[in-house]
Amino acid sequence: MKYTKNILGTMLLMAVVTASCVDDKPLAFEVEKPASIAGMEYLNDYDVLKSYVNSSANPDFKLGIALAANDYIAGGQVTQLANSNFVEMTAGNAMKYASCVNENGEMNFGTVENFVSAAKAGGLTIYGHTLAWHAQQNNKFLNSLIKDKEMDVDPDAKVDKVDYEIDYSTAGYSFWNEVNEEVKETTTIGKNDTEGCLEIKTSVAASQNHFIQYHTADNLPIEIGKEYKLKMMVRGSAEGKLNFGVGPWSGRAEGSFSFNTEWKEYEFSFKAVADGGHVMTQSGLFVGTIQIKYVKITHSEAPVMEIFTDIIANGDAEGSETTNFVSTHVGGTNGACDIVDGVGKDGSRAFVITSAGGGVNSWDTQFFLYADRPLVDKEVVHISFDYRADVPNKSESQTHAAPGAYIHYDGGCAVDFTTEWQHFEKTITINTTLSPTENMQTFAWNLDVGVPNAPANKYYFDNIKLQIVTKGNSIPLTPEEKKDTLTWAMNNWVEGMMKATGGYVTAWDVVNEAISGVGNDEGFYTLQSASNVSPEDAKNNFYWQDYLGNVDYVRIVVAAARKHYAENGGTAPLKLFVNDYNLESDWDDNKKVKSLVHWIEKWEADGVTKIDGIGTQMHVSCYANAATQKSKEDHVVKMFEILAESGKLVKISELDMGYIDENNTSVKTENMTEAQHKAMAEYYKFIVKKYFEIIPPAQQYGITQWCATDAPSDSGWRGGEPVGLWDSNYSRKHTYAGFADGLAGK
Repeated sequence: MKYTKNILGTMLLMAVVTASCVDDKPLAFEVEKPASIAGMEYLNDYDVLKSYVNSSANPDFKLGIALAANDYIAGGQVTQLANSNFVEMTAGNAMKYASCVNENGEMNFGTVENFVSAAKAGGLTIYGHTLAWHAQQNNKFLNSLIKDKEMDVDPDAKVDKVDYEIDYSTAGYSFWNEVNEEVKETTTIGKNDTEGCLEIKTSVAASQNHFIQYHTADNLPIEIGKEYKLKMMVRGSAEGKLNFGVGPWSGRAEGSFSFNTEWKEYEFSFKAVADGGHVMTQSGLFVGTIQIKYVKITHSEAPVMEIFTDIIANGDAEGSETTNFVSTHVGGTNGACDIVDGVGKDGSRAFVITSAGGGVNSWDTQFFLYADRPLVDKEVVHISFDYRADVPNKSESQTHAAPGAYIHYDGGCAVDFTTEWQHFEKTITINTTLSPTENMQTFAWNLDVGVPNAPANKYYFDNIKLQIVTKGNSIPLTPEEKKDTLTWAMNNWVEGMMKATGGYVTAWDVVNEAISGVGNDEGFYTLQSASNVSPEDAKNNFYWQDYLGNVDYVRIVVAAARKHYAENGGTAPLKLFVNDYNLESDWDDNKKVKSLVHWIEKWEADGVTKIDGIGTQMHVSCYANAATQKSKEDHVVKMFEILAESGKLVKISELDMGYIDENNTSVKTENMTEAQHKAMAEYYKFIVKKYFEIIPPAQQYGITQWCATDAPSDSGWRGGEPVGLWDSNYSRKHTYAGFADGLAGK
């Protein structure tokens, strides 16, 4: 605090450390106290925080603290503070996905298990944070689950692709090598420029093969778990064996080649046991000359093929979906095309367009094939369909943006109708004539050709396909495949966490920060999505809901939590919370908390999903500007009223506070005045009192202080701000008193 740091000398520091500290110990001598120190002594009269909770009036209320799990496990000052003042803990990061799941999907819950054991020993409960979130996910692993899949081909048709190659006929040699003193004078490793190869000459055998070892390749681009081949062109002055390992020092796939005096490419198939690394080669037992022409790392993959991706649905007319099929009805208006039973090519269903005949323009009757997305310059599309008419007639084809938004007179798909079924098939490369502003989305057929003598007619289309043609050897997973895969991944993660906690953790942030703060869903905010955040956030986060669906996302996580909790020792009632920030926001009149309540209603509409509570993070600031501060307080009250009305349990899940001065600037701890500290204390008291006044006792789950102490200047969370109830020396601050008074209802 500013008012202590400006006056502390060696003697005074000793006095301050004893004032309201976590483990108070009186000094054996007295010193004169400055007025500012004396002004803090009233804090000694306060008891531990949990003593101010009225347990008879609030029997289920839990006072909590957030901390680093390893700090609590260590059993030091953090442990003493938590055990003395609180009844529940939230781990800051240890129980999040990225802390427990590595890039290969392997889960390690060692810290979680130790945290649970320590909490049991300390008599504290744990609030689980968090089962599902878009941030702090292992993006590499999750994205690998839904990446494009290699096309299924005959294994014999696969081709080798080179990942790495060093050709010693052109490249120099500068990699690491080591020769033991035993054979140092009789061994050389270097280039033979005449032969164009790496050459290892040994005139005396070493007692150990690894006494002569050398990298023949380095900085390999291999990835753990993937299948590769090591290929090496080798010959020797005599028959011999070359031992090798492929990978980094931490783990290599190992093998050997038995070579002779003829140049030959040797091949070794392996699965990478680690990322990257080198080819370590050893030949200490061989006497003579070994020559290596090149070293390659390859992998096998399907050959490049044409891939056809559908951009319309229900082209066979067997379903009821008509989004991609539009026609002019009799009378000249555009609408969903008719689907008629029994008139298709094989007696099934077909799209039918009816013309009254005798029109003024050839486009008075039209059929539109409306793609799912615009087609742009240089894209290749494949179009095919079966067609006939009751009366023979010609047609014209056009390109449009949306149906009716004409672009070009020749779409390249005109056909001549007869009374017999015919088949049309064509590959078209889109150009700037067909799609000049890359907005073409529709092929159109004019069916009243021959006006004014165009016949009254019915035109039939069946088995329509419109596909994007690309070249590659992999195809994207379907949305259904991605959802199925990630549902498995979510269940696997939740099951692992529930096993690690063994039923001890009975309350969880089941979903964290789901509401976006933008968009429109029935007048409320939409969910967070890669589509409504910055490119940087979209790259760094993993938005499960984009794949599982806005409604099913939460339902899947809730179902997984309840199932695996019960299967892994959970007997007490499980309480699942949806946790979010800015619920007290005044700039949008609490729209975010209203939106959260709206979405909970949607998630629970199946009659199965049950969300027990709402967590409000409340990372707030106290404002020097009176009008601003009043607005903040009014909307805190409004938030509590909305939460109370929801009927859900209510938890202030992550309470901490900074200070904003008259210039709207965040004030760092070192610059805070005593008056500012006291203003923060009053705001803490206000928030805590209003919680107990407005939230009915049956809905009061608890309050968790997010920061025990002020944040260090290099902290990733509100760095350098006065966010704690204790200072960095674990001495109580004025905010401690405000918090305690709020709990006591003063």
